[in-house]
Amino acid sequence: MRSDEGVRFATIWLSGCAGCHMSFLDQDELLLELAKKVLVVYSPLVDEKEFPDEVDVTIVEGAVGNEEQLALIRKARASTGILISMGDCAVTGNVTALRNAWENGDEAVLRRAYLELVETAPQIPNEVPALLKKAYPLHEVVKVDYFIPGCPPDASRINYVLTELLEGREPEMEGRSKFG
Repeated sequence: MRSDEGVRFATIWLSGCAGCHMSFLDQDELLLELAKKVLVVYSPLVDEKEFPDEVDVTIVEGAVGNEEQLALIRKARASTGILISMGDCAVTGNVTALRNAWENGDEAVLRRAYLELVETAPQIPNEVPALLKKAYPLHEVVKVDYFIPGCPPDASRINYVLTELLEGREPEMEGRSKFG
């Protein structure tokens, strides 16, 4: 899993609030230890536009809500050795999947956000990725290797999973998982 530069590591932010990435950053000084072991090749925290090939570990925040995200997560899955679903939106769909309760929830969300709540020049944008009919947790669209639930998961849980995997051990999640 490790090259001369370290473990090729990526993070992805899909439909979610960024709280999971904030928890990731809350590892504070433990990030320095993590940084000694990984090479960040893709993340909203760096300026890389295309998901690269040959990534060892990718953690993913958020549900899959639009066509662009679906293509990205499929590319990430095909290019990643270990894919981790991080946070309740990625694990269950959580808040993002509330739209699934309505028939044509994708259209209802767009109408509410861009027509009903707008006072000036209401219009549905056409230059953004098309919403999927439903928002999906990751495991419904790609194979997921590990799950870190929580809204957001606490930094120590994220660090535990990454540290165990980077040391070649299987993370034991019993008693460490918590939704919400």
